Amino acid sequence: MAPTKATLAAAPCTPPDHFRELMSGFPTGVGVVTAFRADGRPMGMTCSSICSVSLEPPVLLVALRSASPTLAAVLDGSAFSLNLLHEGAREVAKLFASGDADRFDRVDWRRGSVGGGPHLADAAHAMADCRVTRHEAVGDHTVVYGEVVATVTAPGAARPLLYGQRRYASWPAA
Repeated sequence: MAPTKATLAAAPCTPPDHFRELMSGFPTGVGVVTAFRADGRPMGMTCSSICSVSLEPPVLLVALRSASPTLAAVLDGSAFSLNLLHEGAREVAKLFASGDADRFDRVDWRRGSVGGGPHLADAAHAMADCRVTRHEAVGDHTVVYGEVVATVTAPGAARPLLYGQRRYASWPAA
């Protein structure tokens, strides 16, 4: 017999390690969310919680750890860039997941033409500059909605970097 709505509502939440194991079986693309602090210092973090929301207007969402300094910069500046990494950027993904304070000293980056955050042009196959339209705290993360105001796609046919089963991988060749 299937559980009822009342039974599910009363059930305890799944432990975080069980949820992490579940989600590791769902491979996804890898991006680095970047923003500038008020003092001009670049901030950024690896993110795989990325989703398109709407085509008209073009809106995407990213879910960032609520205690993240990158989230603070995104919300303070009301803007961010999403850098979608290509298959050759595994080390960049690891660097921006590490929290190292000098990560922007270790990669090539430049300002986008319309705002947002730093562009990691050597590591990304596509970039989107976004204006924050809303945000909502959900558990230990904050979901940030960004209206895409500009996009840049790198020339060539770079394959995206993927993450699943707790490892990075490349899109298979056709």
